[in-house]
Amino acid sequence: MGDTQQLNRVFVFMGVSGSGKSVVANGVAQQLGAAFLDGDFLHPRTNITKMAQGGALNDDDRQPWLKALNDAIFAMQRTHRISLLVCSALKKSYRDMLREGNTNLSFLYLKGDFDLIECRLKARKGHFFRPQMLISQFETLEEPSGDEKDIHHIDIRPELGDVIKNAIKAIEHIQSIDHLGSIDQLN
Repeated sequence: MGDTQQLNRVFVFMGVSGSGKSVVANGVAQQLGAAFLDGDFLHPRTNITKMAQGGALNDDDRQPWLKALNDAIFAMQRTHRISLLVCSALKKSYRDMLREGNTNLSFLYLKGDFDLIECRLKARKGHFFRPQMLISQFETLEEPSGDEKDIHHIDIRPELGDVIKNAIKAIEHIQSIDHLGSIDQLN
């Protein structure tokens, strides 16, 4: 990777359904002029069909999707200074697949408890809320642990504008560390 590309970074907005991944990432993308991709757009046709018929995806279903996301991350970090990707990344094994071969990758974990997210999902206009889906998301979630140093927690309890500001602060902090690291490499 060339010197300018070393400072390019992809940020994955992760968390359970209803945590605000898309709306927060969109707000951040607008304010920072960042590239934005909703990972759901990369699901293969078979997954889309299965979900449309009410079926839940299993780990085998997710493999080609995660591979496509990994490839997208690889391409994005070569072409944009800041790229944002929305993907639930609920399991550590999923996050590890996204990391594979992608060194300039960080995760922003939009963290909230069940009651808060349930309340927000129920309040969504034009959205059919299925409580079992949220229960399933929390059952699947493998909370990031301390050994995943590339994950930064973003509390979703504040107002949306503040959550967006906190995500931007996290991105700016990570970029400042990247910049210092690149200066150290030059010396």
